[in-house]
Amino acid sequence: MSELEMVKDSLMSLESDKLVEATKRGLEKGYSPQNILDVIVAALKEIGDRFESGELFLVHLVTAGEAAKNVISTYLEPELRKTGAQMKTFGDIVIGTVAGDIHDIGKNIVASMLFAAGFRVIDLGKDIPVETFIEAVKKHKPDILGMSALLSTSLPMQREVIEALKKSSLRESVKVMVGGAPVTAEWANEIGADGYAEDAVEASKVALKLVGRD
Repeated sequence: MSELEMVKDSLMSLESDKLVEATKRGLEKGYSPQNILDVIVAALKEIGDRFESGELFLVHLVTAGEAAKNVISTYLEPELRKTGAQMKTFGDIVIGTVAGDIHDIGKNIVASMLFAAGFRVIDLGKDIPVETFIEAVKKHKPDILGMSALLSTSLPMQREVIEALKKSSLRESVKVMVGGAPVTAEWANEIGADGYAEDAVEASKVALKLVGRD
């Protein structure tokens, strides 16, 4: 079994320690960090497909996403920087849980999956006020802004952020994704969001579609 096959096998079997060792061995054997990254992204897609089919569960998705995020940020990105290369990404995403909502588990899972799927993720955290979202869009100029809301009482904040983007003449410069337990496709349409996802796997697919990579 080659080192690249070991990378895939260890991620598919959700063995994070073995994934680290396989990644390190792959780099030592001369495989480029981008080649290893491509294998990881392909494996995550397969894991996502198995989750959607009911073959795997949420805990498997979370474990795989965190394991992939760890090796990418710890081993692959630094190696790319050494050569002056940059990790190929599909775009930048600013993400956060809206003001009045301190729940971030779902948002964290989505952020990990987006990162592992090939996006650069700027995670603002939880209980984020409208002004902070706007300033982040101005500063980072992301391709996508993602907002999570778990409480029905915090749901209106998603609309407020979109309205603030319009007032700041930023709405046309960024795609907006929304999600969270009380969020529906109908709500997303009502507030003028560009995309809606009900889980982390769907979020990755929607994000790729929004940047023309579906």
